[in-house]
Amino acid sequence: MTGSRLGELLVRHGLVSDQQLNQALEDQKSQGGRLGTSLVKLGFAKEEELSAFLAKQYGMPSINLSDFEIEHEIIRLVAPEIAQKYQVVPVNRAGASLIVAMSDPSNLFAIDDLKFMTGFNIEVVVATESSIKAAIDKYYDQSSSLAMVMDDLDDIDLEVVDEHDDVNLRDLERATEDAPVVKLVNFILTDAIKKKASDIHVEPYEKEFRVRYRIDGVLYEQMKPPMKLRAAIISRLKIMAEMDIAERRLPQDGRIKIKLPGGKDMDYRVSCLPTLFGEKVVCRLLDKSNLQLDMTKLGYEEKPLGWFKEAIHKPFGMVLVTGPTGSGKTVSLYSALAELNDSTLNISTAEDPVEFNFAGINQVQMHEEIGLNFASALRSFLRQDPDIIMIGEIRDFETAEIGIKAALTGHLVLSTLHTNDAPSTISRMLNMGIEPFLVASAVNLITAQRLGRRNCKECSEAEDIPKQALIEAGVAPEEVDQYVCYRGRGCPTCNNTGYKGRVGIYQVMPMFEEIRELVLSGANTAEIKRESMRLGVKTMRQSALSKLKEGVTSFEEVLRCTVADD
Repeated sequence: MTGSRLGELLVRHGLVSDQQLNQALEDQKSQGGRLGTSLVKLGFAKEEELSAFLAKQYGMPSINLSDFEIEHEIIRLVAPEIAQKYQVVPVNRAGASLIVAMSDPSNLFAIDDLKFMTGFNIEVVVATESSIKAAIDKYYDQSSSLAMVMDDLDDIDLEVVDEHDDVNLRDLERATEDAPVVKLVNFILTDAIKKKASDIHVEPYEKEFRVRYRIDGVLYEQMKPPMKLRAAIISRLKIMAEMDIAERRLPQDGRIKIKLPGGKDMDYRVSCLPTLFGEKVVCRLLDKSNLQLDMTKLGYEEKPLGWFKEAIHKPFGMVLVTGPTGSGKTVSLYSALAELNDSTLNISTAEDPVEFNFAGINQVQMHEEIGLNFASALRSFLRQDPDIIMIGEIRDFETAEIGIKAALTGHLVLSTLHTNDAPSTISRMLNMGIEPFLVASAVNLITAQRLGRRNCKECSEAEDIPKQALIEAGVAPEEVDQYVCYRGRGCPTCNNTGYKGRVGIYQVMPMFEEIRELVLSGANTAEIKRESMRLGVKTMRQSALSKLKEGVTSFEEVLRCTVADD
């Protein structure tokens, strides 16, 4: 119901006069908000009268929220941001229906949005605006509410620092200590934890400034702070990460460690990069408490997991984990180390950076600027009587050569490479300059991996995928009838994405004798791939289709994470 329509009804029923209505409409125009709010503020009507009137007009019950004690499970059905945005409070649930209190039952857009986001039919009861605000304050944690933080920011009088002008560092430091800026940065850091984000992206553009979270591998925009706070917010993050706020032309790296309620610590790996319109800051959340090191729960199938464990328990040789950035390679290596970690073994790792620290493992942080790189660390390890060596990444010929020689002289070497799949890893090493006979002799196993999003268990439902689409994706025609595909509908549990958590998609390729012979004979990647498939190695697409068949992930994720086999 528009303000004018409500006003006409109120005048017709004698609740307000024409003069009072016009005055209230003027107040609404200048101050914003709802007409009812202006009428109450000016003393022309009482909230209870307006609620009773609206309830009667729409044939809906009117309730007093202060008489209710709403259960926590009901409150959780509507996210705090949605309750704030539409000024609604969930009151009760009856079967497939959710009863919500609203002060403006004419807001059909809000009702439709709630229906879509919660998955329930929405039944509306009318309550006063003040009682709804009081209920939101009571049941939702306002100390971390984005709406409140953003309201505080509107009161700040700061100007954008022109990235091409000299910066008054004293003014900038003072701005970073301003309470609302501190509150917003703290909100961003803690809100990302609550939403199970893996990364925070703080990005300046020419006409906007936005914050995005990577949740289950996909970036979602969370907020757009005022442009005038761009320099203050980025500088606040740089100060917390112990970076130089005066240096804005070069990339910088740092680390933030915060203590959460309950004594839990959270680390953030912070990277600052100069872009065209200011510095972009990316914070990677390193939460050791959520680190899953049980290989059986990472997504490995039984046979490939057996191959992987057999390879890492050999006394010497090289095990390579490959994939793009953010595909879970570090977790796979840490899982292997956690299984191998024993007081009888000397384990050393060279990492850039060290993401998590483990008792009983000697972890070394790389510092390229002083000459401590993977190759130099590896040389030092070999003089330290090692049993197991982990190299964060093989980036060049020198590191690859030392690692190969270590693997051939009685050491187990674990490392990562950036390649698309397991067979192409061999070609990558040959291109680096490693001789084929060294690769064939030293490498025990190569595993390539991706991370796909898991279907949300709360709202997963069957979806109809055409059989031809499944066949084109790689399903054998004779097996297509066995596939029942699932996809999350979207609910509060999964932030209405349909996905909750991630699962590994793996291509595990042991160096069978047949593959060693192909490497020695100079076979190309396609020939190695065909032979590995003949020997029972699943490709990335086949592994993803297995997860689809099990209902773990969706057809959409199969196509997003993997490419069709040639």
